[in-house]
Amino acid sequence: MSPSGSSPQAPSSPRPATIFLLVLLLVVVGFYMSSWGRGETEISYDFFRHLVTQSSGGKPVVEWVRFEGQELYGELRQPMRWPGEDITVQGRFKVVLPPTALASTELERELLRRGIKVEAVAPEGSSWGGTLLAIFLGGLVLLVLGMLFLRAQNQLGGGFLSNFGKSPAKRYDPKKQRVTFQDVAGLENVKQDLEEVVQFLKNPQKFRSMGARIPKGTLLVGPPGTGKTLLARAVAGEAGVPFFSINGSEFIQMFVGVGASRVRDLFQTAKDNAPCILFIDEIDAVGRVRGAGLGGGHDEREQTLNQILSEMDGFTPYEEVIVLAATNRPDILDPALLRPGRFDRHITVDRPSLKARKELFHVHSREVPLAEDVDFDRLARRTVGLTGADIRNIVNEAALWATRQEKRLVHMEDFEYAMDKVLMGPKRDEVLGRREKQMTAYHEAGHALLAWLLPEADRVHKVTIIPRGRALGVTQLLPEEDRLSISQTAAEARLTFMLGGRAAEALVFDELTAGSENDLQQATVLARRMVTAWGMSPRLGPVNYQTSQEHPFLGKEIHQQREFSDQTARLIDEEVARLLNQADQRARKLLDQHRDKLDRLAQALVEHELLDSQEIAELIGPPAQETPAQTEPSPTVARKKNPPH
Repeated sequence: MSPSGSSPQAPSSPRPATIFLLVLLLVVVGFYMSSWGRGETEISYDFFRHLVTQSSGGKPVVEWVRFEGQELYGELRQPMRWPGEDITVQGRFKVVLPPTALASTELERELLRRGIKVEAVAPEGSSWGGTLLAIFLGGLVLLVLGMLFLRAQNQLGGGFLSNFGKSPAKRYDPKKQRVTFQDVAGLENVKQDLEEVVQFLKNPQKFRSMGARIPKGTLLVGPPGTGKTLLARAVAGEAGVPFFSINGSEFIQMFVGVGASRVRDLFQTAKDNAPCILFIDEIDAVGRVRGAGLGGGHDEREQTLNQILSEMDGFTPYEEVIVLAATNRPDILDPALLRPGRFDRHITVDRPSLKARKELFHVHSREVPLAEDVDFDRLARRTVGLTGADIRNIVNEAALWATRQEKRLVHMEDFEYAMDKVLMGPKRDEVLGRREKQMTAYHEAGHALLAWLLPEADRVHKVTIIPRGRALGVTQLLPEEDRLSISQTAAEARLTFMLGGRAAEALVFDELTAGSENDLQQATVLARRMVTAWGMSPRLGPVNYQTSQEHPFLGKEIHQQREFSDQTARLIDEEVARLLNQADQRARKLLDQHRDKLDRLAQALVEHELLDSQEIAELIGPPAQETPAQTEPSPTVARKKNPPH
């Protein structure tokens, strides 16, 4: 589909190929219908002589005959059956005359004597000229229709093969699908940065009079689901200009050079429709670092990227085309794409704050009938770290659950169910055995008790031993506020919390299970990051030794030299092990000191399978965290216990 096409929602007209095939089918059917015979039944000469002798009501059965060369045609007044044979003839018939009948006039005299009408016409013979004329006329019709088809294709943007080079971008009409900044909840700083683009598109002369040049390209950077695409459409809606959208992967095809051709077509279409906005989603699919990976780069991808760079350089200083792009991997983009003159401006679209999350619940619940007990402020506090897409999913799950429960309104308990399903996973049907259930209860009680006792840890919101998702049990924590950093004390407390389930198993049952697999993975990653990236090891000091950049290119790490020695690598492993062992010893010591509370928590979990923060406080007292004037903080760190393998 060409970018200059209609809106995706517009009803599509019949394609030229469909019209061509339909016309061709009608021509073929008409040809065959015109070439059908006249419906005569061919009979033998003996049967014909028998019919001539038959009469009915004083009239001969044969009404008339016509001689055409070696063939004779006729018509019966009524159906007749050949004696001794299962042959019945009615209507018209055809007879091939033998040479003896053609040589004498006896047959003709007998027909006249019996009152049968006789006609004679000249034989048509086999006309090769007529056959050739029919073929010529049919071919001429097909040629004319084919030319009309090709012309229609060219008018719509290309013929059979030229469509490969056409951009598949979709055009959105802002008058029909208007999205504005009011439809984007939160992100006030981002909208302020994009407001400059809107004002330029509305009144470019205002900026030209001051000698200012608007940035050609704006890169939106942020995690998936934060609303980058929605922001781009909102900019177009605010400015009232056309909006062309394409995904980076849509440029790449199996033919080398097709992507570059599509880029040329896309930018030319944007220039023809200026002022407008050109949005490239997931630009990292085509804008990755060139020459990276094993064996060099990808020819088609690199040619496409080169064409994008060339097209952006080809803009005149006052070209009224704004290129917006979105990615969640800015670290792998080619530096030439990010230099001034191309994507000059980088705007970070981060996860929503508390206020923004509250607004997101309002936006996504516009069409949902809500009960009076729904508290958006409480829901926003319990969704720390979630994106707009996550919140929309929670609202949708709550509406689905309320519908299945035959409710007319969505209540707060429906949102609670939806958040548990999204954050902890759906319930599983497995039923734990008695011993396995008891070990899982102590495992989760160990996590919960340590988070309850450590002031630096996040508050416990809910503990359950009901299997959810891939976990046999879950301890859900509530961060008290949005955090952008973490201290060493808080990191060590988190390590202790992660190893609390394993420590409880060792303390109570004097053995370990495979259920600690996920705990050990998360704890090891956190400890290694503390040592190599955050400088929290006194033996290594303030040096960054991080090596894993999660680079997506095959072979990228082969030619990268490690920037520290084998002795340092050994020291890193020792420091990681030291942090984990210290956290394990601290967890065992605390659980041993509060063994009575651990037993009460575990027994309550075995009996009830689910405990919230209020029930835990009634069992073992208030938590170590001081939380004045906070009744419902917010969740999202959900620690899962993997089932044994």
